[in-house]
Amino acid sequence: MTRKYFGTDGIRGHVGEYPVTAEFMLKLGWAAGRVLGSAGGDLVIIGKDTRISGYMFESALEAGLSAAGVDVRLLGPMPTPAIAYLTRTLHACSGIVISASHNGYADNGIKFFSGAGTKLPDEVELAIEKQLDKPMETVNSAKLGKAERVDDAAGRYIEFCKSTIPMSLSLKGLKLVVDCANGATYHVAPSVFDELGAEVIPIAIEPDGLNINRDCGSTQPDRLQKTVLEHNADAGIALDGDGDRVIMVDHKGELVDGDELLFIIAISRKEQDALQGSVVGTLMSNLGLEHALRSHDIAFVRANVGDRYVLEMMRQTGGVLGGESSGHIICLDRTTTGDGIVSALQVLAVMAQGGKTLHELKHGMSKYPQHMINVPVSNGVDLDATPAVQEAVRSVEQRLAGKGRVLLRPSGTEPVVRVMVEGEDEQQVIKEADQLASKVAAAV
Repeated sequence: MTRKYFGTDGIRGHVGEYPVTAEFMLKLGWAAGRVLGSAGGDLVIIGKDTRISGYMFESALEAGLSAAGVDVRLLGPMPTPAIAYLTRTLHACSGIVISASHNGYADNGIKFFSGAGTKLPDEVELAIEKQLDKPMETVNSAKLGKAERVDDAAGRYIEFCKSTIPMSLSLKGLKLVVDCANGATYHVAPSVFDELGAEVIPIAIEPDGLNINRDCGSTQPDRLQKTVLEHNADAGIALDGDGDRVIMVDHKGELVDGDELLFIIAISRKEQDALQGSVVGTLMSNLGLEHALRSHDIAFVRANVGDRYVLEMMRQTGGVLGGESSGHIICLDRTTTGDGIVSALQVLAVMAQGGKTLHELKHGMSKYPQHMINVPVSNGVDLDATPAVQEAVRSVEQRLAGKGRVLLRPSGTEPVVRVMVEGEDEQQVIKEADQLASKVAAAV
């Protein structure tokens, strides 16, 4: 079946524009309740990030679930990975996240977790979409679902995060700047690192419903870099609005992206004889990561862009570690989904155990220059069936002579094709990407 509403990461869009409306969310809650309830589920938990529309959608989903006869537990603002964890520990049949992740406040979205804390199976999402086409009917009043607040959700999650590194390990002596993106981690992330002994300087912890991800967080780390240098901190940690991504900054103020963090964690796991299967990256992962891992006899495979596809590949290869350049890292030996706080803790544990700086650790791999250009295209354009584009790609690959990569990838969220060229020589990479983008633009 063709999906009508669900994308690769739930339902997302501009608030007030269908389907990201209060009316649709009411129906979605009811449809999800009918499907999950018929499978024997009687409890769904709901969490959200800090954007202002979360109040509206939380109430709408709660009403729809109640109308379907399903009980609800409301977590309030909580990171996406916390909702995955609490879905398991509260024995709910599903967890619902109200968030648009790293997007601005004017967007919002919905994604679901299964009772195991993983993404809902495709067949369940399709069943919910099918239910959405039916008229909404409310159960008998005696069977309406009840709603309660979970007051200790933050404390439960903080303790879980701390448990993902050895109990005997302390972060004492580390000065950390923690950027919470005015998002869902604002009231939990500083406490995690503080309780483990670090000196914490928190920033972007004053959400007002409108400032989530604004000039802060993993997508805009300039403020974090400056604050690390101002306070002579050992490292900076930048989370995104819903807390499933992390980018770090070393003591020199240099960015450490998801590829570099994945490398550091992978090498540590290998040294501890705790690395299983292949490390999974994506089509956008830097070629330097692949080469560095293979130099340590660590297998590396690429999945399509998106955490759903990374996780699928991890399961296929038996891997426990995967991630994206954006900082969405999955440590399946610690949790079930991408978790920015947990991923940062794995890196900090390596620093604390080995007495090395983040700057030293990241230099275990050398990144290849990458240049990406977004080319506007019409929907439905098939670049594989466009001879001029394919010939241009082959020409670039010949000039790179096996020492680089070319990638043309249609965006899943915008009417653009991402043209990426990667190689050893930065000037050549930029030149080749510009020329290829021009060829693509002319052909479509």
